[in-house]
Amino acid sequence: MTDTKQLVVVNAGAGDPSTTRLLADRLTQKTLAEAKRQGIEMEARVIELRSLAGDIMAALTTQLVSPELERATELMRDADAIIAATPIYKAAASGLFSSFFQVLDNDLLIGTPVVLAATAGSPRHSLVVDDQLRGFFSYLRAVTAPTSLVSSPDDWNSKEFGSRVDRASRELVALVKGGFRDSARGEGWIEYQHSFGSAGGTELGIDLSSDLMRLATGGR
Repeated sequence: MTDTKQLVVVNAGAGDPSTTRLLADRLTQKTLAEAKRQGIEMEARVIELRSLAGDIMAALTTQLVSPELERATELMRDADAIIAATPIYKAAASGLFSSFFQVLDNDLLIGTPVVLAATAGSPRHSLVVDDQLRGFFSYLRAVTAPTSLVSSPDDWNSKEFGSRVDRASRELVALVKGGFRDSARGEGWIEYQHSFGSAGGTELGIDLSSDLMRLATGGR
């Protein structure tokens, strides 16, 4: 059976279409093409945060997760790679983008390769991704690709920016191919600190069907 890798694209663009979605699509196409070139079967799924805005706010304020947000969470949990794309407003990622990742379980993205991408109105925002978002994803224990992308209006058609898109896609595929996520979530999983319920029930690394656990819970 072919092991199809799952690329999940998180788009926090506010419009339809948006420059953030266009950037995410451009990076997605390059990543899929690079994966194919290296003999890796990969398919992409897109999470449109704009359509989940109400669900995300409800989860933050009431702790209740809608079925739609639950499905998005499951996509993130099962992702072999992630493209995280946000617009930049006032030297910060969009509130919608930050809120989505804040409602995810703490351990959900351990070892998952991520490319950080952003759109901005001017080059003044160019340091936001590396200065703020890289640290945020480090806290989530994701693995960010060395190359991040920040696109201002003057960048879109430049040769230099196109080279950065190519480089980011190659790095993301290399991280997937290297198998770090599988290794971290396999033998190394129990070496991470976890809290109950922090990774969809897989965070404890306990076989609940074992004889010992059945005895501990009063089963036979």
